[in-house]
Amino acid sequence: MKPTHTLRARRFEAGSVRETEECVADEVAVALIYNGVSHAVMMASPQDLEDFALGFSLTEGIIDAAHELSDIEISETAQGICLDLQITERRMQALRERRRALTGRTGCGLCGAESLDQAIRPIAQVSRSVTLRAADIQQGFAAMQAQQALNHATGAVHAAALWQDGALLLREDIGRHNALDKLVGAMQRGDWSRSVLLLTSRASYEMLHKAASANIPLVAAISAPSAKAVALAQDAGITLIGFARGAAMTIYHAGAGQVSA
Repeated sequence: MKPTHTLRARRFEAGSVRETEECVADEVAVALIYNGVSHAVMMASPQDLEDFALGFSLTEGIIDAAHELSDIEISETAQGICLDLQITERRMQALRERRRALTGRTGCGLCGAESLDQAIRPIAQVSRSVTLRAADIQQGFAAMQAQQALNHATGAVHAAALWQDGALLLREDIGRHNALDKLVGAMQRGDWSRSVLLLTSRASYEMLHKAASANIPLVAAISAPSAKAVALAQDAGITLIGFARGAAMTIYHAGAGQVSA
């Protein structure tokens, strides 16, 4: 399934109108099914879905390590895409217990949780550090912009990237959380232990949670963080940067990522 479609449109500009062809991003329903049991359906861009399956499983705490996901089968249906995942029986039993605890309960609508206490989950402490210059982060965002092929075509998607010693690993998706999950899945295939996370979105609560689960010591976003994201950065020991645009940036919390001028 292609991540874009081309359609006819009409553009009004400077007092004139013309017919045009526009490239638009696709989003499809993606069902995540663990050992034959449907768990979640996400609206996502239909590319890098193996990365998405692995990253989602890790950041949501369904598995603790990549080797606990042994197989991924991708199939298309008229309604969307099914990701059939096979995880270890120990992890599946834990998932069953989680699902059983939520059955029949009403909730706040966040993450399938039954209460605010469950929704605001404890955050992992990062165990690694990194040191770099502000100019390194600026170079990373410049490299990131050049590689956002899907966004260049459509103007409708987010990107998440790891930047390490001049190397970039990037994933795109119509949803910012999905882009980060895809990135976390992709990073399992290499050594990104000295990397920092760059985001084209705001730094929200969920994005900090996912970064901490991937043991990333520095998060830089082009937009603002939320107050809860700053609090989570403090709890996790993550250096959190917002408004990273051009030669400017704001450090909201200085943690395991050391940034010099």
